[in-house]
Amino acid sequence: MRHLKSLLLVIILIATSQAYAQTGVSLADAKKSKAWYESISIRGYTQIRYNRLLETNAQLKCEQCDRSWGENGGFFMRRMRIIFFGQISKRVYFYVQPDFASSASSTSLHFGQIRDAYFDVGFDDKNEFRLRLGQSKVPFGFENMQSSQNRLALDRNDALNSPLSNERDMGAFFYWAPESKRKLFSSLVRDGLKGSGDYGIFAFGFYNGQTANKPEQNNEPHIVSRITYPFEMGSQIIEASVQAYTGKYVVTSDQVSAGVGVKKDRNYIDRRAAASFILYPKPFGIQAEYNIGEGPEFNKNTDSIEVQKLSGGYITFSYLARYKNQIFIPFTRFQHYDGGKKHELDARSYNVDELEIGVEWQPNPTFELVTMYTISKRRFEDFKLQDNLQQGNLLRLQAQINF
Repeated sequence: MRHLKSLLLVIILIATSQAYAQTGVSLADAKKSKAWYESISIRGYTQIRYNRLLETNAQLKCEQCDRSWGENGGFFMRRMRIIFFGQISKRVYFYVQPDFASSASSTSLHFGQIRDAYFDVGFDDKNEFRLRLGQSKVPFGFENMQSSQNRLALDRNDALNSPLSNERDMGAFFYWAPESKRKLFSSLVRDGLKGSGDYGIFAFGFYNGQTANKPEQNNEPHIVSRITYPFEMGSQIIEASVQAYTGKYVVTSDQVSAGVGVKKDRNYIDRRAAASFILYPKPFGIQAEYNIGEGPEFNKNTDSIEVQKLSGGYITFSYLARYKNQIFIPFTRFQHYDGGKKHELDARSYNVDELEIGVEWQPNPTFELVTMYTISKRRFEDFKLQDNLQQGNLLRLQAQINF
């Protein structure tokens, strides 16, 4: 299996070099081409949150969702991102996105950290076949790939977001989509229909498997593949997807409390399969996903990290209403998850049931305000937090500036 992975990686790199060679231009063409700075665009967005209104339980928290939940949470900069991107030649595209709202520790905020840093190399003139190299989103789950700038709910669902901290990793991903579908993907974002962006009709790739900004630990890349198909049915647009990944995750020493048992080689099976269904809001929308699998999870009965089964998903209902130049999108989401979060302390064990009711208001394209009431029941347990079931309600606010 390892030899097969190596062979496929070599084939990808050879194909990339051949495609890149075809992007070369003659001296005469170079004189007619744009200056480098004319091919680069800049945009970004900032999100400011407050989660403490009508709060009934300060011990109710969600580390992966929003670290300003619960006690000692206050006004919080959730994201501060500036994006540099551009088609620097006919077949080469680049995208770099740092986030300046990262936390270096529990007492230090607003550090810069790379979220995306990749380039796409096209294999044909229309870039219908392309290879993405670098750190980028792993093609698993619609909501994972949907930008936080476009998503309705303030946080991604636990069930499909739990395998991928920050949704990203270092790797090589092959994408294919015909030109017509690439234009459709683009329009779903441009027209405010909460699309996920263009991650191809078919995706296949290798990635390290330790999540974003973390080094590889076992020289065995994860493998992922996804098939999705958006289509128009009358005035509606529907998208259906299936996706899966497999690999081995290494639980490192800094992720384990003293006294917790781990496998000798620290390698744990990590694999999932998921299905997605999207009815884009024209004006009524439905977004639903569900995944099953197995991965590392804390077992309080043995005080050890073991491979255990997991499952969960969510469903979101929304309605897009336009009034003059303003947009209102009321929504509600229910989610459930039963499983571990491998990248948290002791591969923390979770059982989540949560209902969210909210509305997004866009008075103009540069400003958005989301108000969301959350009714949550969360069991999250590690070596220190055992029998830790927290229930409560809170009203959450987010202001977003787009620029």
